Amino acid sequence: MEQITLGSGCFWCTEAVFQRLKGVHSAVSGYSGGKTKDPFYREVVAGKTGHAEVVQVTYDPAQVSLEEILEVFWKTHDPTTLNRQGNDVGTQYRSAIFYHSEEQKEIAERLKQALDKSGAWVDPIVTEITKFDAFYPAEDYHQDYYNENGSQPYCQFVVAPKVKKFKEVFPDKLKED
Repeated sequence: MEQITLGSGCFWCTEAVFQRLKGVHSAVSGYSGGKTKDPFYREVVAGKTGHAEVVQVTYDPAQVSLEEILEVFWKTHDPTTLNRQGNDVGTQYRSAIFYHSEEQKEIAERLKQALDKSGAWVDPIVTEITKFDAFYPAEDYHQDYYNENGSQPYCQFVVAPKVKKFKEVFPDKLKED
């Protein structure tokens, strides 16, 4: 198993997508990239810690490649908006890849550059690619949030469309139910 830590806005959205990707063993919501040790949600969303909301993805590289994971990552959020995803605004919602090895860094930088050159987006990709330092799991009530709270308005209006898009764009990469 390998791990990569990804930030693409609200971690509920990111977690819900990666939980459904074939080859992913776990997707855990949490915080990374900041200065505060053992941060709490209220500190992070207030922008006081420097952390991003992230999901630590543990995956089997024999079943899903890092390239495939990053393809899903880039196609399920807007990597061209700095410190924002939809109505979620602040550095805690930044697009970020926290790599766990030099190989992951090289792959992420190569793919980011290729995507920028492809013209897939009008604006340049602002995803930060940073060496992984620490991961702090979010509070228990944030884990498996969409699966447990899918009928809540935020889940219906924000998370569900991202999950739907993932299923439509990547039907061959879905886990079996």
